[in-house]
Amino acid sequence: MFEVAFSSLWSRRGSVLLTLASLTISMAIVIGVEHVRAQAESSFVRTVSGVDLLVGARTSQINLLLYSVFRIGNATNNISWQSYEDISARPEVSWSIPFSLGDSHRGFRVLGTNSQYFEHFHYGDSEALRFAEGEAFSDVLHAVLGSEVANALGYELGQEIVLSHGIGNTSFVNHENLPFIVSGILAPTGTPVDRTIHVSLQGIEAIHLGWQNGVQVAALSPEREDPRLSELQPTQITALLLGLDTPMAVFGLQRAINNYPREPLTAILPAVALGELWQIIGTLESLLSVISILVLTASLLGLSTMLLSSLRERRRELALYRAIGARPFFILWIIELEALSLTVMAAVMGYLVVTAGFAVTQSWLSENFALVIDVWPSTAGIWLYMGGAIAASVLLTLIPAGIAYSRSLGHALQSS
Repeated sequence: MFEVAFSSLWSRRGSVLLTLASLTISMAIVIGVEHVRAQAESSFVRTVSGVDLLVGARTSQINLLLYSVFRIGNATNNISWQSYEDISARPEVSWSIPFSLGDSHRGFRVLGTNSQYFEHFHYGDSEALRFAEGEAFSDVLHAVLGSEVANALGYELGQEIVLSHGIGNTSFVNHENLPFIVSGILAPTGTPVDRTIHVSLQGIEAIHLGWQNGVQVAALSPEREDPRLSELQPTQITALLLGLDTPMAVFGLQRAINNYPREPLTAILPAVALGELWQIIGTLESLLSVISILVLTASLLGLSTMLLSSLRERRRELALYRAIGARPFFILWIIELEALSLTVMAAVMGYLVVTAGFAVTQSWLSENFALVIDVWPSTAGIWLYMGGAIAASVLLTLIPAGIAYSRSLGHALQSS
């Protein structure tokens, strides 16, 4: 039966190859969209890994997540340094990472932090930050660039950069009196880290000395050896990340921070907030999935139409099968087998096309879109779509197969 089916397909190879190409493209679209959707969601919810609590000034958890993790928007207020020290000194806290935001450089956000950031900040499956070049800042006026910053601006180690006041793409207020020197460039992570310039908290404090209400009234000495720089103490930060000794203490500490008496604070679980945010912005990926399914459906209908239109020219072939003793069900199964073979081949070819495409564009997607994609699609949704497409092809082919069966049955009755 397989030999008969493939011989029949080969005799009509022109229309069959066009139908196979259409099915392959449709399967590749469905597999590619589903794989990107799953990888984007996985990458999104793992933007921060191993952090038990994210703390900021009183606000919604989505807003806190946006400005502290994704560098989108501004904080409603800051946290005093005294509050940071009090929370960090609690016995259940293993480590803490302070964040100070508010400045930028040529459209890229600047993050003030300390050495704990490079030691304890993780992303993905608890992956640590790695340096492509250089090292973490060892001087108050050192800067560590994310991979996308370095690539986009063409910066190298030892280069001087001037930070700007505010977060706009264009700033008319630059901290030219204290330029920073690039001491390190991080390896790509596929997270907002790639689009961030990291400096020390003392460096953030230094460039803002002499500022009042967003206006510079005095400038710090530009001498890099100025002993005051290393002695600077931050007065406030934007947010902080906390790692605890035991996960059992998370909810108790969260409740204590939310009821903190010194100032109004909000403590959230990053994983929960990331999942909630993805549900909000996930409408687009659902729409893309619907569009890809419609494209596949159109191709499957095209397959059924091709088989249906070929019945007229195959009348002699089907009559020959009956003449040599084939039963009507044999005719039905031949046509079903043809459709099944084309769909399975299209699914395999579509999978290989997507795999080859991601193998070629993996580094480009990571560098340009901060999207880390596995080369081999393997999510459950992909197998579900492929199985569904094969099942749908069998059902849709019942139309031409049923017509061929009825004609064959009528021929048998006439012969009898």
